[in-house]
Amino acid sequence: MESKNIKKIISLFSKFPTVGPRTAARFAYYLIRTPKEEVEELIKSIEELKKEVKLCSFCFKPFEGKGNLCEICVDSTRNRNFLCVVEKETDLNSIEKTKQYKGLYFILGGTVSLLKKEKDKIRIKQLIERIKDPASFHLFNAEIKEIIIATNPTPEGEATAISLERKLKPLNIKTTKLGIGLPLGGELEYADQETLEEALKRRK
Repeated sequence: MESKNIKKIISLFSKFPTVGPRTAARFAYYLIRTPKEEVEELIKSIEELKKEVKLCSFCFKPFEGKGNLCEICVDSTRNRNFLCVVEKETDLNSIEKTKQYKGLYFILGGTVSLLKKEKDKIRIKQLIERIKDPASFHLFNAEIKEIIIATNPTPEGEATAISLERKLKPLNIKTTKLGIGLPLGGELEYADQETLEEALKRRK
């Protein structure tokens, strides 16, 4: 029979993405075996993460530093006519690694499947607000002329793309999606750079 504290830790770990009860239990028992110094270092790192890392006021990318904008949004060399919409932070990182895309980003924070239970988690409303008036979110000299929907080629990702196209249509801004090459059912963060580069080039 597991103690109350162990059950609580397992419950907390189970809230992490892709972590089920069994994996959460392994994490919990690993912490019990881990020296106190290492656990304290982990706790300190988490506290510093929450204290030092903030979300960009325009794209919602986590970053450290002064101001309201992340290093991408503040970069004057980026093309501020292009906005790439991704599901999560790791998708943004994958596209950045290709070094082919030089525009701006927006992180949705999930897919439309979340709307049923967690309506506040997916940022469609915030996306539209930022497209209409970037300056209100500290991004100046920007005029979005093309929106690239870069959701994952999964059922949830495709449903999200369709929903976005419908919501963005009244804005009368060119909207494209990543081209062929990405494996059906896969995720951007696991795609190789060559595949992502090709998908960006062949967007339509």
